[in-house]
Order: sequence, then C-alpha cells, then structure tokens
Amino acid sequence: MIRMPRAGRKLVRNSPPALAVSVQYAMANDSLPSRQRLRSWAKAALLADAQVTLRLVGGREGRALNRAYRGKDQATNVLTFAYPDIEPLCGDIVLCAPVIAKEAREQRKPIDAHYAHLVVHGMLHLQGYDHDSSSDARAMEALEAEIIVNLGYADPYKNR
Repeated sequence: MIRMPRAGRKLVRNSPPALAVSVQYAMANDSLPSRQRLRSWAKAALLADAQVTLRLVGGREGRALNRAYRGKDQATNVLTFAYPDIEPLCGDIVLCAPVIAKEAREQRKPIDAHYAHLVVHGMLHLQGYDHDSSSDARAMEALEAEIIVNLGYADPYKNR
C-alpha cells in the first residue's frame, strides 16, 4: 500500500517544500554526479520538508549495507533508510556507483539519467512510497516517470 508522507499532512502550501541535503562521496570517481545535480534531482521528487543525506558508495560498502539491512549478499543500486520519528522527514539514500554504472551500460542509457531515476526512486521510498504490490508499483512508477520526464530524461519504464 502506498503510504503518503506523514499521515494527515496537507501537501497544499504557499511555498515549495524545503530540502536540506548533505552529499557524501565515499569513493573517488570522475563520473559521479555533482552535488548540485544530486540536489536538483532530490528536490524534484520532494513532497514535504525533508533532511536527506545522499551517500555515493563503492561496491564493498554497498554490498555490506545490503547484506546487513536486507539480507542480500550483493550490492544493489539504491538503498533508502527512513527515520520516521524525526521531523521534518529525515533519511539517508545510499547510491552504489559501480552498480549504477553497470546498469546504465546494460540498459544503454546515459548514466546521469540513471542516477536521476534512482535518486527520485529513493526519495519516493523515503516519503512512504513502495512497490511491494503490483498496484503500488504501478503508482510509484507512474510518479517516478512523471518526475523523470519533467527533469528532461526519457521515461525509465517506457521500453520494458
């Protein structure tokens, strides 16, 4: 089921939601997106005020985190850690650079488009969206696609 951001919170406001973003690079790589680009992608998916850390990691850290928190002994592209008891909305999004680069090559898409998609995906998870059921997945994917297209990239789900 889709859980909307903070039950009962109205999304109608006079000003856009505020985003405080910390970007951490846990690895050196010339092809990593800039802090500015990461922030812009996160802000595009923002529905409520939030404090977010975006951490870009290598394969070893990505694998260790996925094993520790999801029980899967392999690195994954994005992990989202939400801290629901903290106001405003607070969480960490971990992006595994080698996995993202490999997927972008395999999917024949620009790496920045793939990073944008995964930042948006992580931000939506942080705000309560999930894809545990097919109806939840369709709703989340539709919102992701809308945000990604508005950012100027191709719909990531169009040619599946």
